[in-house]
Amino acid sequence: MRAALRVNPDVDPQTHRHITTGKKETKFGVDLERAGAVFEKYGRDEYVKLIGVHLHLGSEINAVGPYVQAITKTLDFIETLRGGGFAVEVIDIGGGFGADYTFGQAPAAAEYAGAIIPLLRGRNLKLILEPGRTISANAGILLTRVLYVKKGGEKTFIVVDAAMNDLIRPVLYDAFHFIWPAAVEDKFVVENRQESVEVEGVQLADIVGPICESADFLARDRRLPPVRRGDLLAVFSAGAYGFAMSSQYNSRPRVAEVLVEGDQFKIIRRRETYDDLIAHEIE
Repeated sequence: MRAALRVNPDVDPQTHRHITTGKKETKFGVDLERAGAVFEKYGRDEYVKLIGVHLHLGSEINAVGPYVQAITKTLDFIETLRGGGFAVEVIDIGGGFGADYTFGQAPAAAEYAGAIIPLLRGRNLKLILEPGRTISANAGILLTRVLYVKKGGEKTFIVVDAAMNDLIRPVLYDAFHFIWPAAVEDKFVVENRQESVEVEGVQLADIVGPICESADFLARDRRLPPVRRGDLLAVFSAGAYGFAMSSQYNSRPRVAEVLVEGDQFKIIRRRETYDDLIAHEIE
């Protein structure tokens, strides 16, 4: 069997601490100081052949610099291994490449490539990368309906039927998801996802779910057009780590998944029922 060793190049990916994975102190991988010893001990095993080095810096990395630093350090390590007689053939630089949660937030693929490819040219290495989020994040939205609008002091809360169990990223990572009504007057039509929409008539509000947790929110201090009970809101960029991280917390059945292509749609996962919640209980 051919395998790669996951290493930590100890580079700051400049992202949230909960999605930082390439530092020396993170729970994933082996720091470079210990990685050499792993190759010495296991690198010549006749059954598991260590022929690659794998690194992953974290998620939502919106800068090219951390990749340049990490790959440079890892290439130096690979050259040391090769000098010791190990036939390293593969480098996996992982994923974490930024996705546009707001318009223009993430570097273009060509910008990443322009910095990374020159480092690898002539190294005689097979390259593997994992661009999942950049492909799927903006391929999905979460639709949620307004239950009611509440005033609390000077604060406005838009209470919706989606919650932290449906999309936990804002609570877990302080993640931003652009949210906008599914149908608006012409004056409220916006072209780009952005953190603060400055259009006449918008109001400042928190978009929160119905779960009994103060942390149950989808967005805080967000400018939105006026909404009322029954309106649909679209939560953008929910295609990565949306449903995949959802749960039945607070005895809430998970939502349906709908595939849309052009003007056609198809339910590809049905909405869960309360029977689904108790299906695995044993009398």
